[in-house]
Order: sequence, then C-alpha cells, then structure tokens
Amino acid sequence: MCLIFIAHRAHRDYPLVVAANRDESHHRGTQVAQFWAEEPDLLAGRDLEAQGTWMGVHRNGRFAAITNYRGPSLNLVNPPSRGSLVSSFLRGSATALDFLQRLSDQGSQYNGFSLLVHDGKSLASYCNREGQPQVLSPGVYGLSNRVVDTPWPKVVCGRQELTEQLAVGPPNSQDLFGILTNSKPAADAELPDTGIGMEREKQLSPRFILGDEYGTRSSTVLIINQRGHAQFAERSYDVKGSLQTEVQFAFELITNQ
Repeated sequence: MCLIFIAHRAHRDYPLVVAANRDESHHRGTQVAQFWAEEPDLLAGRDLEAQGTWMGVHRNGRFAAITNYRGPSLNLVNPPSRGSLVSSFLRGSATALDFLQRLSDQGSQYNGFSLLVHDGKSLASYCNREGQPQVLSPGVYGLSNRVVDTPWPKVVCGRQELTEQLAVGPPNSQDLFGILTNSKPAADAELPDTGIGMEREKQLSPRFILGDEYGTRSSTVLIINQRGHAQFAERSYDVKGSLQTEVQFAFELITNQ
C-alpha cells in the first residue's frame, strides 16, 4: 500500500476500520484479493512478481498492511521482499508487538517500509528507517510513504475525513472508498521533500494517483464490528483510473484461534 487510514477502537461498535490505496507500476502483475489456496483463511491480493502482498486479513482477526518508505538514496541491492512481511504476520500467532520487535532485529536487511499489524486486540507499527516498534493507542491514524501520521496533506485530510465519518454514524464501504478517490494534488508549499524532486512530489501528492506508468492500482476497505463480522471490498483500476473490477467478501471471524 501507499496510503492507509485505520481506525483502531475509535468507534464503539467497530473496533477496526481500514481504507487504503495501493499505488504501483501499471506493468506489475497483480492478483485481485481472494482467499489463498494454500492458506484458505487468509484473504489478500497478491503481487505476482514477488508473491507477497501489501494488505491482508485472516479469519482469526489478524490484519497487516505495509507501505514503502520514500527515500531512494537508502535503497539496497537485491533485498528480500517486503510483501512477505504481511503474509508472515497473518500466518503466525505472535502478538503485534512481539512480531515487530523480532522483525526489528532484521529490519536493516530490507528497503524502507512502514508496517502496521493488528493481532485482533492490539495495533502496532514499525518503520525500519525511523524509530522502534510501538503499540498504538485507540484512535484514527494515517500512513503514507513515511511513518504513521507524518503530516503530508493527503494523510492529514484523509485522516480527518475518516474521523468525521465515524463521528456521525457507522462506517460503510461507499463512504470509505470516497475518502480514497480524491485526485487533487497538494499545493506546492505543502509538498514534502523526500529526495525525488518537486515535480515527482507533486505527482504523488494526491490520495488517488493518476499516471501512465505509475498510479493507484486498487482501493481496499475493511470493516470489522464488535460481534466479529468482517466486510472486505477491493476495487481495481486501469491506467486512466477507471474502475475495472470489484470483489467483496463478508465472513465471521474465528475467535477461538
């Protein structure tokens, strides 16, 4: 993913609400979200080049999502896939914090990333370029290509919109997708400087990115209520940002795992 909004115990009846965009090269092979044949309780899309994933959920309530950390000067040669970290957490049983603490010992082996993991109770985050693993308190968070709640315009505005939605009623997929479709770029004075040049910063500043080579490939929403009912929906887009496919899943969490 390149943009994640997550509400962790921020609504009385919905302990986990997620809205996220995956930005990627339009030429990179991708499998739409589905329950994996080899892991029938794991629901996620799949990157067909590295066989990892950017976001997924398990029937036992585990959730994980990852974004790349924007810092091209720090990139490594032939590092392991960051997408494998998501599926590794989903397949495991470690608590969110324990998983990230163990991962931090090997974090330097990977290109930059920020990882969010939820074990059904706790939400934790870790960036291998800044800081240590941390448990996040109940609240609404935004993550793009830096660390949690870095105040980039699209993070600040999207987080505020999710907060406002949860304040007026229960979350629904249509409104959550609406947060993700804003394609307005940030003003020049608000752009960060991450080492890619101001023109590229401008191109990547909207929540929904349009581009001939690189852009928003899919949007995903996940809603889990306090009774353990999960709703998952993914929309995939073509190079012009037009909707191509939508998949939806609804299932009950297996709380005894």
